[in-house]
Amino acid sequence: MQLENIKGIGPTTIKYLNELGIYEVQDLITYYPFRYEIIENSDIHKLNDGDKIVIGGIVENLPNIIHFNRKLNKMSFHLNTGTFITNVTIFNRAFLKSKLNIGSVVTVIGKYDQKHNSITASDIKFGLIENTLIEPIYHSSFKISSSKISKIIKLVFNKIKPLDYIPDLLVKKYHFIDKEKAVQIAHNPQNKNELEKALYRLKYEELFMYMMKINYLKKSKKKKDGLSRNVSYENVLEIINQLPFQLTKDQIKSVKNIYDDLISENRMNRLLQGDVGSGKTIVSFLALYINYLGGYQGALMAPTEILASQHFINFQKLFPDLNIVLLTGKLKAKEKKEAKKLIKSGKANVIIGTHALISEDVTYNNLGLVITDEQHRFGVAQRGNLKNKGITPDILYMSATPIPRTYALTLYGDMDISSIRTMPSGRKPVKTYVKTNKEIKDVLYMMLDQIKAHHQIYVIAPLIEESDKIDLEDVYKLEEKMKRAFGKVCNVGIMHGKMNAKEKEEVMNNFKENKIQILISTTVVEVGVDVANATMIVIFDSYRFGLSALHQLRGRVGRNDLDSYCILISDRETKRLEVLTKTNDGFKVSEEDFKLRGGGDIFGIRQSGDMNFKLADIKNDYDLLLKTKEDSENFIKSEEYNDKKYDYIKKIVIQSANLD
Repeated sequence: MQLENIKGIGPTTIKYLNELGIYEVQDLITYYPFRYEIIENSDIHKLNDGDKIVIGGIVENLPNIIHFNRKLNKMSFHLNTGTFITNVTIFNRAFLKSKLNIGSVVTVIGKYDQKHNSITASDIKFGLIENTLIEPIYHSSFKISSSKISKIIKLVFNKIKPLDYIPDLLVKKYHFIDKEKAVQIAHNPQNKNELEKALYRLKYEELFMYMMKINYLKKSKKKKDGLSRNVSYENVLEIINQLPFQLTKDQIKSVKNIYDDLISENRMNRLLQGDVGSGKTIVSFLALYINYLGGYQGALMAPTEILASQHFINFQKLFPDLNIVLLTGKLKAKEKKEAKKLIKSGKANVIIGTHALISEDVTYNNLGLVITDEQHRFGVAQRGNLKNKGITPDILYMSATPIPRTYALTLYGDMDISSIRTMPSGRKPVKTYVKTNKEIKDVLYMMLDQIKAHHQIYVIAPLIEESDKIDLEDVYKLEEKMKRAFGKVCNVGIMHGKMNAKEKEEVMNNFKENKIQILISTTVVEVGVDVANATMIVIFDSYRFGLSALHQLRGRVGRNDLDSYCILISDRETKRLEVLTKTNDGFKVSEEDFKLRGGGDIFGIRQSGDMNFKLADIKNDYDLLLKTKEDSENFIKSEEYNDKKYDYIKKIVIQSANLD
């Protein structure tokens, strides 16, 4: 049913609702409150100055109104609570005057001023609140208020029956209340107990449908449409043994997982996750080599030109017998033309590049393997475009944001997962310290020690340019300070996202060649940049970053056998930041980050928006998510799943899954 068909909702209101993402009645009834205001009568004797007060009484006098201008007014009256008389002031509610007669019974909600025995009211309700009142609060705008949205939703309660997406056997198993009743309670709760039951039921449904989608994706991707490769594992072990370094146990295990996928008749859909510096890149290189031995082209897509160039150089050094092509946006027209020619002809065995790999004019000869590095930095459409360049290429995603396995099995449920937890030998843990701005002198002396030892330093600023609204260190301000402190003993450079690719590459190459000793940057350096001589990273305003993001930044140092340091400068949230001083394990860091901030902020993985639940919260409702995971798997295996009455559930699942 369309909003236009609802009596009492005009064109202007519809426009405002559209701006909130509400287009149909179904959208309206599932536009749930983001929180609830619990209103209970206050005991005046227990209140302190400035506390919230909810109190009933009788209007003692006709309200007095003062108009400051057309849009601002103040109304005052005396309220007799039965035990005392207090003055009530409320702004911009002059329209209530006609209802506030002497003797009117009202409940006032506001802030209590103990010294003046007065209340600054935020709301006035007619009648007494005898029990607890639960008021739904909706995300609104200055054009349409939360209370207006609430009234509109109540208009449509009896106009439409919401579809129930929980199968009967599960409704009986958990004694869920009726869906229609649960929706009504969510919008118009009468008590805490019934609200909890309604929300639990609606959250379960949301998570159940999400896990149904994940199961569908996993099942559909297990089709026997994989490419045929005749490669012996002995050949793979020979290549591994010829490497100039020894692989860790987890790296070897991950290579075997990928090898088994590549020679199987099932199409690979695997996530390779590992901590910063754990050696995911060499595993991906070996995957490309196995794919080459099987007779197919392979492509590796990196998020930045710096990283793509770094991969290209390293791959050439390790496997000079392969024909490797680099394709990025910065190449000259002639170089791009030559690269595309080699790719189309099949002479290019491995293609490494940025999003230039998915350009329409790039034609692959026999693409068998697609790898995306730091996959969460690409949108769903970009990843899909590369995947579709082959007929049925195997897919490997890499991520340096490690996720605890229990979370990963759920959030990446449609993929197989390989995790690298062990670090290459010779790596020392990065020593991490939290410092306040008052301790900046200590930090500068620590930096000087590294400069004297001929080492290099990253300095991270969260902004590019100075902001009038937020007082934060920015790149240019830090450059000035660092030059003042170290200009006589070393070279200071800057790099940020507003620079073009050529400028960034020039700065980064100067840093790699030690022509710049202190590099001031935004988080541009976060992904994969490898400068072994960098032994310190100083992060200003570190409270603005999540723990996982800080851990990623910390991974820019400690890429050698030298003592390395990470200095987090912050005057706020120092207790949260202390987590990083206690562990270098990215899995533990992400678990803490998950507890503190929730899944969406950390993972950034489900970019189609399917992690944006209306009621459920991945962090707080994780146990419920695990329950729906198990229930959805059992439902799919049950006879009831084939009942035609559940076709509408399967239809919704397939439609939403195909949006990926």
